[in-house]
Order: sequence, then structure tokens, then C-alpha cells
Amino acid sequence: MELILQLFDFILHIDKHLAEIMREYGTLTYIILFVIVFCETGLVVTPFLPGDSLLFAAGALAPIGGLNVGVLAVLLFIAAVLGDSLNYAVGQYVGPKVFEKKDSKIFRKEYLEKTQAFYDKYGAKTIVIARFIPIVRTFAPFLAGVGAMNYSRFISYNIGGALLWVGLFVSAGYFFGEIPVVKNNFTIVIMAIIVLSIMPAVIEVIRARAARSRT
Repeated sequence: MELILQLFDFILHIDKHLAEIMREYGTLTYIILFVIVFCETGLVVTPFLPGDSLLFAAGALAPIGGLNVGVLAVLLFIAAVLGDSLNYAVGQYVGPKVFEKKDSKIFRKEYLEKTQAFYDKYGAKTIVIARFIPIVRTFAPFLAGVGAMNYSRFISYNIGGALLWVGLFVSAGYFFGEIPVVKNNFTIVIMAIIVLSIMPAVIEVIRARAARSRT
């Protein structure tokens, strides 16, 4: 429970925590952020790690922390591509068996339903769209592997989605993070990013369940 509260605090006050990491670790922050993005996109057991908010905060704080925002963006792009690729490989190897355990706290069927609802509507483009939606972002490449999506098709969507995701949020943080109204209300901005990110997934799940109930 304490760990959950600490994670929640880290996400809500990510600007303060990230600034502390930059002060303490300097250029090693590149590696720390690389690992977080890689795990958030590449491991189905860590869908709770910050994604959009982390990229935005990293872009905003990079100049203050002495980091090169261009180098940071490239590294996080590579982390996102490698993460999805690993997730695809794991899904292809493991298959749907992990979702058969009813008592699993990580491989929950509602996560699968959220992602499946997006696949049903958007097909392979889900790999791109899911980049902007927490939880779905983590499970989309995994399901692509489970469903044995053609890898050349997957990797093209993977690269395109990572480029859009990292480029958009890091750039937004870099260009808008120092605006007084954003800087003085950073926690509210982060909460808004999180809410806007999860809304499409919630809407799609509601629509999918409504459609199933009608049939």
C-alpha cells in the first residue's frame, strides 16, 4: 500500500521528483528515464509506470537539469520502440495463457478488454493510437504478439507511434513547460494529461460492453 501511495505521489508531483533526480544523478538521468519508458512500454507487469506525464515533465525540466532535450528525445524514442518490440515478442511466445488465471493481479481481463476494444475498432493502427493511452499502450503490442500480427507491419506502426508519442510530449514540455501558468500549476496540468489520456479507453470499453449487451 505504501508503495502505491509513493508511486501516486511521484506521478502527481513528477516535476519535483524528476528535478531531484536530475540534481542528484546528472547525466545518469538519461539512463533512468530510458529504463522507465522501456519498462512502461515493454513489460506487461508495469502498466502503472508514468508515460505521457513523464515525457512532458522530462521535456520541461531538461534545460533546467542540464540535459540536452534532443538527446533525451532520441533516447526515449529508442526506449519506446525497443519496449514495444519486447512486448510483442513476449506476447508471441507466451500467448493468451497468462489471462487464464482468475486470481492474477497483473494480467487482468479488463486490461485485455480495453485493448481488444481498440483493436476491434482501429485494427493494426491501435499500435499507434495506443501510444497515447495508459494501460492500452502497454497491452497493445503484447496482444499484437498474441495475435501473431505480421512483424514488418507491427514494427512500422511501432516506430511511427513512438515518434509521434515521444516527439509530441517532449516537445510540448520543452516549449510550454516554462510558461508561468503551466509552471505554477504543474500538478493540475499532469492530472489533466492523465485524465485526457484514459478517457478514450474508458469510452471504448463502455461502447464495447454496451454493444455486447445489445447482442
